[in-house]
Amino acid sequence: MSAQSAIVNVLTFLRVPLVLAWLAFAVAQEYRGGFWLGFGAIVAMFLSGITDLFDGMLARRWKVVSTLGKMADPLMDKIFYVVTFPSLIWQIARQGQSDVHAMVMLAFTILYLSRDMWVTFIRSVGAMYGADVAAMYLGKVRTALSFPCAGWTYMYLAFHAMVPQSWDFPWLMSCFVFEGFMILITIITLFTYTKAYLPYLKKALAQK
Repeated sequence: MSAQSAIVNVLTFLRVPLVLAWLAFAVAQEYRGGFWLGFGAIVAMFLSGITDLFDGMLARRWKVVSTLGKMADPLMDKIFYVVTFPSLIWQIARQGQSDVHAMVMLAFTILYLSRDMWVTFIRSVGAMYGADVAAMYLGKVRTALSFPCAGWTYMYLAFHAMVPQSWDFPWLMSCFVFEGFMILITIITLFTYTKAYLPYLKKALAQK
């Protein structure tokens, strides 16, 4: 393995300890309060997002794109989703936030995780027949926006009590807009991936 490949792989797998660091900071901030624990959580999430941006970019620049990287990168993203989105639902419930926000985040999380499991399945079927399993452009956009979406919602939950009350409603509404937009993109990518890999799925189903 070249040094460039090793750097790319480290960046990819670094996403897991960073998102776990976010979780530790976020839980501590929820119980103990204070600005700096929340700030530490934001930094950890930001760095996690940076790894998602740079691992693929460097792999393409250095021409070290690999099948391992194509499969590991979405796995790291799924771990990010599994850790962050249920944790945000927990924060909403613990703070006694609106039932509407809790329901939106619940639907958001179920849709996100279900979509990713389905796409992983059909991409695996496609790989059996030599299909290119690289992420589609819109899928990359969705993944890239997932980090600021989670970060914006977390910032609201962590810091909204520290700002003037007049800011609370517009900030909450911005969370709804961001989350709704991500739900829309998730639904669109669900259909685009299914359409792209449907021939391979049909071929697999036709085999005896």
